[in-house]
Amino acid sequence: MSTLRDLAEEHTHLRRADIDHLHRIAGDWQLLSDLSFADLLLWVPVDADGTFLCVAQVRPTTAPTAYQDDQVGRIVGGPEVAHLGVAYSQGRIWREGDPVWYGDVPARHEAIPVRLRTAEGEAGEVVAVVGRDTNLSTARTPSQLELNYLTTADDLAQMIADGTFPPPRHPGETTSAPRVGDGLVRLDAGGKVTYASPNAQSAYRRLGYASHLVGEDLAALHRRLAGDPLDGTEAANGILAALRGEAPPRREIDARGATMLTRALPLMPAGVPIGALVLVRDITEVRRRDRALITKDATIREIHHRVKNNLQTVAALLRLQARRVAMPEARVALEESVRRVASIALVHETLSMSSDEAVEFDGIVDRVASAATEVAATEVSVGMRRQGSFGVLPAEIATSLVMVLNELLLNAVEHGFPPTDETDETETPPVPAADVVPGADGSARPEVVVSAHRFRKMLHVSVADNGRGLPPDFDAERGSRLGLQIVRALVTGELRGTIELRAGANGGTEAVLVVPLARSAPDGRSQP
Repeated sequence: MSTLRDLAEEHTHLRRADIDHLHRIAGDWQLLSDLSFADLLLWVPVDADGTFLCVAQVRPTTAPTAYQDDQVGRIVGGPEVAHLGVAYSQGRIWREGDPVWYGDVPARHEAIPVRLRTAEGEAGEVVAVVGRDTNLSTARTPSQLELNYLTTADDLAQMIADGTFPPPRHPGETTSAPRVGDGLVRLDAGGKVTYASPNAQSAYRRLGYASHLVGEDLAALHRRLAGDPLDGTEAANGILAALRGEAPPRREIDARGATMLTRALPLMPAGVPIGALVLVRDITEVRRRDRALITKDATIREIHHRVKNNLQTVAALLRLQARRVAMPEARVALEESVRRVASIALVHETLSMSSDEAVEFDGIVDRVASAATEVAATEVSVGMRRQGSFGVLPAEIATSLVMVLNELLLNAVEHGFPPTDETDETETPPVPAADVVPGADGSARPEVVVSAHRFRKMLHVSVADNGRGLPPDFDAERGSRLGLQIVRALVTGELRGTIELRAGANGGTEAVLVVPLARSAPDGRSQP
């Protein structure tokens, strides 16, 4: 199904500002639907002959719906939408007419014109109509709660017709907000409570207020209840701002170990401030879980930080030991171990600064590549470059993959570009790749390129150099080098992928890895 914007742009000539306003209404009209006990349908005129298109729909959570079928995308004309035509052409709320039947469901029609206020703050032209259709099959004498809901709904409907509802959203404010069923408080123009729903009364009781709310000055009550005087002042100022016709940001009040989220909306039908609507929600358990998650995340980051420190300590001890060893082979082995430990420490260092168990891997690859050129035992200056992006990888993949890339990069630098005196001067040099930058003498500049891309939940990686290539008798499966043994073990075991070492298309050597990004669960199913 097409979105509101798609439908409006395809079938109407509404301006971008008009469509943005319709989006704001659709983002906040669940409140009006619940207060009205009615379905809301957003209709836009298609042409001048009285045809309307439904671009959005919302059903109430407080009453049965009048429509079992979705109405979005429906184009209707003629007598069925005559009430919409009256509201659109005359710019007034239409409430006349007898109930209509949708199958075996009787419904009452209402039509609310939608205006967008001009830059000067005046009511502009009608750009759409909100149909308010109430299921009458369960009609009965309304309770006090329902009467207050309906009265407040009529005030908000008039504000839609005036162009003053919904209020603008504050920067950074999410769509999560208290709903009608969470708790509703209605204030008069002086800020005194005229009605409080049972759920609202319970929410204030958890904050420590045991008396009835009706008749209380809510701004003063917030100032008294809040455990932090500054929070209490901000919450009180929010209520006063709503009474002045402003739309303050949502506030939280903490008191006696409980937390309540409040949203204050001005009530000003026909431009006259008559009070405010305050929605409240007890979010004590939500905040307790948030604090637990924050503590858990901080603990995990601290663990990664300590692991990184411990690995760096191990690397330092190995480095000291290497300096005291007389045997060259043993010294080389210890120095290789230092580099392997340091590459793992890079992943934990990144995780210690991340809010989840995933890392942006490109930066790690760049640091490992830079280190490989600095510590490799070769006299040749080798360039490093990365093509494509690894993206964000989970920690269990990143830890093994960084060790694999570290070994491949070191092998490419050390064994692909031997010292000049070891190279056969009669040997024909390999043909450089098209994108390899030549040196000052016209020959190919020694270079290693790391390429990465994702395809169908698989990570494809290649490490290619333009060096001397593989020896004629090279056998990757039977090779005795520790580095390649580590690579094969990690790729086929930990990463559950494949690796191939082959001659490059334009000379040199290329290592190709294919690693699945979806891990396999114990029952055989894949995990993201």
